[in-house]
Amino acid sequence: MPIYNPPLRDMQFVLHEVFHVADELKALPAHADTDADTINAVIEEAGKFASEVIFPLNITGDQEGCVLDRTTHEVTTPKGFKEAYAKYVEGGWPALSCDPAFGGQGLPFVVSQCTFEMMNSANQAWTMYPGLSHGAYEALVAHGTEEQKKTYLPKLTSGEWTGTMCLTEPQCGTDLGMLRTRAEPQVDGTYKLTGNKIFISAGEHDMAPNIIHLVLARLPDAPKGSKGISLFAVPKYHVNADGSLGERNPIYCGGLEHKMGIHGNATAQIVIDGAIGSLVGQPHKGLAAMFVMMNAARLGVGNQSLGLTEVAYQNALAYAKDRVQMRSLTGPKAKDKEADPIIVHPDVRKMLLTAKAYAEGGRALQIFCTLLLDKEHDHPDEKVRKDSGELVALLTPIVKAFITDNGHIATHACMQVFGGHGFITEWGMEQFTRDNRINMIYEGTNTIQSLDLLGRKILGNNGASLKKFGKLVGALVAEEGVNEKMSEFITPVAVLGDQLTKFTTEIGFKGFQNPDEVGAAAVDYLRVAGHFVFGYLFARMAQVALREIAAGNTDPFYVAKLQTARFYFAKLFPETATLMRTARAGSKVLMDTDAALA
Repeated sequence: MPIYNPPLRDMQFVLHEVFHVADELKALPAHADTDADTINAVIEEAGKFASEVIFPLNITGDQEGCVLDRTTHEVTTPKGFKEAYAKYVEGGWPALSCDPAFGGQGLPFVVSQCTFEMMNSANQAWTMYPGLSHGAYEALVAHGTEEQKKTYLPKLTSGEWTGTMCLTEPQCGTDLGMLRTRAEPQVDGTYKLTGNKIFISAGEHDMAPNIIHLVLARLPDAPKGSKGISLFAVPKYHVNADGSLGERNPIYCGGLEHKMGIHGNATAQIVIDGAIGSLVGQPHKGLAAMFVMMNAARLGVGNQSLGLTEVAYQNALAYAKDRVQMRSLTGPKAKDKEADPIIVHPDVRKMLLTAKAYAEGGRALQIFCTLLLDKEHDHPDEKVRKDSGELVALLTPIVKAFITDNGHIATHACMQVFGGHGFITEWGMEQFTRDNRINMIYEGTNTIQSLDLLGRKILGNNGASLKKFGKLVGALVAEEGVNEKMSEFITPVAVLGDQLTKFTTEIGFKGFQNPDEVGAAAVDYLRVAGHFVFGYLFARMAQVALREIAAGNTDPFYVAKLQTARFYFAKLFPETATLMRTARAGSKVLMDTDAALA
């Protein structure tokens, strides 16, 4: 059976020693009283919930899956899921970072991020149910009417009800301009919706009595394309004036997708047969409202892969220390045994360290981003809010694509550590690999994220956002540039920063002449940018570790952090050179291939 231990020490290191989160929060009136002890207490309890309540349900949930009753259209989740959700609600976890105005606890996003990382490690399929609800909550906070907020937000905040996002249709995935679901205005101000949606995560289940679907649809006078999309709140059950549940709304599950992974989550085909809903935001402005939820979901999907990278690493490390095979190339290490533990072999260590580095880099990036989110929402200084929002927008596609790509690399590497046993269900490794694979597709494929980063977030504002991040790197270089002990961590990042500026200008110029050049370079470009961000974060972590060691701190954690950082810069970071070379190969070798693809 697999194991999971919440990585509290590393979380606390990043939160308190690298980013000094409690001090940063003092500048935010809404969170000024959130101190380090409070943060630690919350994440410790969240770790217990993750490891003790939902982790034991992960393999069984995968094996049982969800079951649809085609007569009633009701879905039964795997054994124990409903009871675990009741404990989650009872513990107040859904309300953690929600607004006290709706019954929330008002804790910062950065704390919520840590709790969701651990729950994703423990059971991604289960965690997606409350995760999607929080996205629906955010969209309604930003764009809902007062009546919608009064009706839905207290129930979403408490977790009594859950939420979904209904975008994809059989004929359109990312290209939402092609969607066909219709919304007809009614005399009472509501709308009657008709259409079909697919791939709706948590779209139907038995864990909560009501589900609030946020549905994209077209009004009769809608212009063609993405500029003609509106957003609607469509409840599974109508809500009476007193808040009680009324009649069943004709929005139901017509089928469940049989998927490669996350079997414990109901990925539903949703039939909308004259369901009544209310308009969220302005007519034909639905994408702007839905993007609040989608951007939250993109950060959340990155967090899913971070969680799976961590749990896969923990299990591969434990196995590598226990499994004996062959002797070390430099002579026997376990002389009392007939072979050495496989952790003595260089390539096994490479696979383990790859996963460890991608987990620790991803954790630092997620905490960095959610702290920026807290500043964007609550800092009293308008410039700080604006700058923080701009950085979050720049980093969101990197969080989604780079961390999920790395999760794919890491879970495969960890499964490989197990050899043949990695493919056996009882070890859990093949499930981590399968569950992670969908994250590279969710909420806009990683190619879409790459196009968003390069085309919209960087070239779209002439590199202004990238320069803003570059100033953070420049400040660290200025601070530590003459410190010889930091040179191995600082120099690679500084060099890549200069290269990235020239690389971006070059692609921008080529793309101006031929837009396919941007499409051909984008995926490689995002990984280069991802390493640039990870390099900065690893340099900051190394900076703290070196200072602690210099001050006489003998905690082996700091030595381990330096060793991981050295591995990252020596074995993973150099990928950037190859990526820039392949990106510069241009679009011709891709597009001038009609004969090859005939």
